[in-house]
Amino acid sequence: MMQRRVFLIVLDSLGVGALPDAEDFGDTGAHTLDHIVRARGSQGIALPHMVALGLGHIAGVDSLPRVKRPRAAFGRCAELSPGKDTSTGHWEMMGCPVQERFPTFPNGFPPQIIDAFLARTGLEGVLENRPASGTEVIDRLGAEHIRSGWPIVYTSADSVFQVAAHEEHFGLKRLLDVCSIARELLNEYGVGRVIARPFVGEVGHFERTYNRRDFSLEPPSETVLDRLLQAGREVIGVGKIEDIFAARGLSRSIHTEGNADGVSKTIECAEELESGLVFVNLVDFDMLFGHRRNAEGYAAALEEFDRCLPQLESCLRADDVVMLTADHGNDPTFSVGTDHTREYIPVLAFGPRVRAGADLGTRSSFADVGATVEELLGLAPEGSGQSFATALMGASNPAGPQRGELQ
Repeated sequence: MMQRRVFLIVLDSLGVGALPDAEDFGDTGAHTLDHIVRARGSQGIALPHMVALGLGHIAGVDSLPRVKRPRAAFGRCAELSPGKDTSTGHWEMMGCPVQERFPTFPNGFPPQIIDAFLARTGLEGVLENRPASGTEVIDRLGAEHIRSGWPIVYTSADSVFQVAAHEEHFGLKRLLDVCSIARELLNEYGVGRVIARPFVGEVGHFERTYNRRDFSLEPPSETVLDRLLQAGREVIGVGKIEDIFAARGLSRSIHTEGNADGVSKTIECAEELESGLVFVNLVDFDMLFGHRRNAEGYAAALEEFDRCLPQLESCLRADDVVMLTADHGNDPTFSVGTDHTREYIPVLAFGPRVRAGADLGTRSSFADVGATVEELLGLAPEGSGQSFATALMGASNPAGPQRGELQ
């Protein structure tokens, strides 16, 4: 039985430059990483460990120095799927690219959806029903929500039906229940995610909580996670991975409350897991800083993550591999809106036996990441991606067995 552990850590939204088709998405010139670093100006950004790994060597990254001998393999991936949202990025990463963009609702949800939602939930009405910034809409309509009892329903440039409600006045369980109903209702419309957005506090001091829950469509075909689980591998989802994959393909899920907690839970897994995949999403980069166009907060969060890397690395065993990547961009300096940006994602892979300084180049799909995970854990990749496991491990990586076969 394969004893290797793979830690796949998604720095949610850390794009590394606009894709060639970014113009089609209104994202020409976006570059999440470079623009965060440059926003610091003369103060600079302290990312000594990721710089040493080779973050500055990734094609298109111009804001960080290159080092003489990068400690990681490095590269970037383009996105095949026609989107720039969380589900699309993660699904493609796990070998399940989508063929068509999820539907979006730039004018709000049509009457047939809202009327059906009210009828199914027993609610009397909803507030907003148009694209909005989550924090702004809560500040603006929170008092009316409490007075009327009507939840705040809004969307964005992504395919999302978001429902915000006060945990005490509306009730957290009630919010999750109405979102579950919305998920069933919206399956026929192909809406990517229903998101419960609970908040607490008083008027003028509302705050969203980490009790957020995403209700996702199921991936349309088998994923790397499904195949690993079927083959008897341990597959642990940390953070919102369970929500993104509709709880499919996971042997265990671990809820987190922000980046620091996510890293802490990942380190706990590294201390106890015998073998398998730990798939982590660190959501604060996107939720707290990208969407809120807070470049300084994003930079500080990257520095905080960088400081944690030595502790994670100290837990690694001889055959372990850590991969740092992202799922899309969210350039906090971008002048248009507060939504994701269509960008390449980075890949930094390191571990005791990973070939330091290996240039993985520009990969044609996020799915190459999942194919590599599959091969590293002893299976022959079956999805759409091309594994770069040999480039990472050379002859030290055992050849994958036949499809679906355990070693």
